[in-house]
Amino acid sequence: MISEQLQRKIDASIKLLRAVQKSRPNEIIEVAYSGGKDSDVILQLAKEAGINYEAIYKNTTIDPPGTIKHAENMGVEIIRPKKTFFQLIEENGLPSRFSRHCCRFLKEYKILDKVVIGVRREESIKRADRYKEPTECRLYGSKKEHVEAIYPILEWTTQDVADFLQ
Repeated sequence: MISEQLQRKIDASIKLLRAVQKSRPNEIIEVAYSGGKDSDVILQLAKEAGINYEAIYKNTTIDPPGTIKHAENMGVEIIRPKKTFFQLIEENGLPSRFSRHCCRFLKEYKILDKVVIGVRREESIKRADRYKEPTECRLYGSKKEHVEAIYPILEWTTQDVADFLQ
């Protein structure tokens, strides 16, 4: 059941998505889809907001088959990388928190100028510290490509997500 408090969050999320779309009515907005519960929420919010979007799953080549199947069932476009995870390791060594080369090539690159991402501050202390606003300018890759990132569920809790999906 949707509580009054959750309905306010849903309404605010939809209002944010519509406001982003309003600045460029014909622009297509990427919905960054990972196959998880937060991605299911942002995909549904994009539908309810009526924005022009393209849901995209960036395959890392080591993803569980069930996750890929779920993305396909949700009507999400699967983008396959030029190099596999294992090819990147052969070329650059194992990734670490100091060397995130795999993410750069497999997940963190520009598709469209605007991207909806299912980040929630509640997920970790680092996310709570890093994400202060529901939108921000992000730079991807060595070319420093500009992307406007939109976080419509930034203030949602794990319980909000579960209740929404139910």
